[in-house]
Amino acid sequence: MIESSSTPPLTIFKQAYNAFLALGQFNGNERNRGVIAIANAIKTGFDRILEANTLDLEVSREMAVSEQMIRWLRLTPERLETTVEVLQQLAEASDPLQQVINAAYQLNPSQTYCQRMPLGVIAFVYEGFPELAMVAAGFSLKSGNSLIIRGSNASSHSDEVITEIIQEALEDVGLPVDCVSGLPCDSSPSLEELLTQENYVNLIIPYGRPSLIGRVSQLATVPVLRAAMGNCYLYWSPSGDLELARQVIIDSHGSIPDPVNAIEKVLISPHHNSSTLSRLFKSLQEKGFKLRGDTRLAADFPEHLTITTDNDWQRPYLEKTVAFRLVDTLTDAIAWINKYSSGHADCIVTESYRESRQFAMESDSALVYINSSPRFDRNPKQGESVFLGISNQKGQRRGLINLETFTTLKQVVQG
Repeated sequence: MIESSSTPPLTIFKQAYNAFLALGQFNGNERNRGVIAIANAIKTGFDRILEANTLDLEVSREMAVSEQMIRWLRLTPERLETTVEVLQQLAEASDPLQQVINAAYQLNPSQTYCQRMPLGVIAFVYEGFPELAMVAAGFSLKSGNSLIIRGSNASSHSDEVITEIIQEALEDVGLPVDCVSGLPCDSSPSLEELLTQENYVNLIIPYGRPSLIGRVSQLATVPVLRAAMGNCYLYWSPSGDLELARQVIIDSHGSIPDPVNAIEKVLISPHHNSSTLSRLFKSLQEKGFKLRGDTRLAADFPEHLTITTDNDWQRPYLEKTVAFRLVDTLTDAIAWINKYSSGHADCIVTESYRESRQFAMESDSALVYINSSPRFDRNPKQGESVFLGISNQKGQRRGLINLETFTTLKQVVQG
């Protein structure tokens, strides 16, 4: 359960760390049973979760929380069912801790190899999307880690019930209940203590708006894995098909509940004629999009576009809004994207192989999509792929956040 505000944060951290050590005595099949137990407990606990979530929504409206945050916060049976499916898929995935990898070097006369192992205690600091706490719990348990959940005030009732349900499921199958615990959200010092608790916390994953990500990154001394959302770019080449560009934009906004890879900025060539642009703008507006444009485009298409501000190009809208900007060349587009994009998923629509290769090589994005929608799906139902999100930071954990992201490598030298 979410510990009471009277429980010292240090006690919570120590319990999570001790639970991680205890979890190391359980094998992959036993951890899988825990993930399945969590999925089943969530399924049978729909009413409890939705009741708590309704209370959160009522309190949030009284506190004048933004409509965007309320949309993120609002759970439905469909969103919970999707969460159950993700957990079930996680349970069926291969055990990441059984992976043995050849080392890049050998220390003669010994044999050297790398073995995956858990990170330890992971803290998931988020706002909105209460179901992501359940998904993060599944990822942590599957990979042999402990998880500390720290939500926002807006989701406090949901977080408490979700943590209770998870711990009940863990107790039922004999796993350490404190390998998933909650940190109260009513104390700012407790968050700061979490972010600087290097003795017991090994990784922080913040998930939410840029203000939350920035605050966590600024205060943390524990390693941080930033999960990015929104502000993805599309370059629509003069050779690119109109219908494909339209479909890619619309489909990228289809991920539920969070617009992880939503295309919010489109860079277009001046060689596209006015009638083609008008067709695209009209089609997007019919689909409920709000459209913006730079000074030239807004002047040419006042019936479709409102003018952008300078800050628009580097911030995510996180809603169905798309801004358009003219760029003279692909090289200019890549330079603009590398400067202003969130850097986790950017796209190009083109019929030119040369352009596609240039974009793939020069774009500084974690994922590059060529003539393909970047739509994000946590459970694409292809093979064993299950993802928590996408990270835009450099390093080994850049890109899709999967089970391997929750592990590290131990180098073994065997004589």
